[in-house]
Amino acid sequence: MAVLVVIPARYASTRYPGKPLVELAGATGERRSLIRRSWEAARSVAGAGRVVHVIVATDDERIAEAARGFGAEVAMTPDTCRNGTERCALVARDLAGADDIVVNLQGDAPLTPPWFVEALVEAMRADPASLVATPVLRCDAETLAGFLEDRRNGRVGATTAVFDRAGRALYFSKEVIPYTGRALGPEEEIPVFHHVGVYAYRRAALDPYPEWPMGPLETWEGLEQLRFMESGVPVRCVEVEALGRAFWELNNPTDVPRIEAILARLGLP
Repeated sequence: MAVLVVIPARYASTRYPGKPLVELAGATGERRSLIRRSWEAARSVAGAGRVVHVIVATDDERIAEAARGFGAEVAMTPDTCRNGTERCALVARDLAGADDIVVNLQGDAPLTPPWFVEALVEAMRADPASLVATPVLRCDAETLAGFLEDRRNGRVGATTAVFDRAGRALYFSKEVIPYTGRALGPEEEIPVFHHVGVYAYRRAALDPYPEWPMGPLETWEGLEQLRFMESGVPVRCVEVEALGRAFWELNNPTDVPRIEAILARLGLP
């Protein structure tokens, strides 16, 4: 069983045009583009005896040129793709075998630890019935405060997830869910889970995805994983541990200094 890691990247982001080419300074002061840092994160995923194939999928020649410049393999996908999962589906049709697992590591998540992806692959391997899986991370107080600050200031940022006892997703939202109604004490376990923008798919769910219509929930929330749920395909949430690593995605320009601060704190170049 091989693992195909696809990094979808588009230039025409509604909230942050040109985002994949934004440069981020690391601990040494070296500036590397967002797409390069995301590619480096994908390249750090361990194969555990399996082949790991990493490819950048884009519809923009500027991104493709930059990616080829730092050594990435690139697949050009149509500009009609509505989200990263559709890009992954088109790439997988050409490159992935029937039994392979396809991983979508989004191009705005350079802080994704490799063990998040490895946990997804292991969960899929252990349960052949799982068609789609995605990691969730229990929020700490600092992360939750950041979510709430974004919402107070009208910024659409991170996604949260709720799921049942078996790990089946009940919903994903750009709002902070569940609603707690009060401040939490320092000893209380925070019930909010940060949805990490990584997905693992089997071909049986991924292949038909581009032909499925967008449902009202996906349309309103702008969250691609809701199309699976609205089409009757369960999404499995795999809880992962941060192990001391801070995680944050680049959704808005205000996230740049936050991510740079984390890179510096972690000593990442």
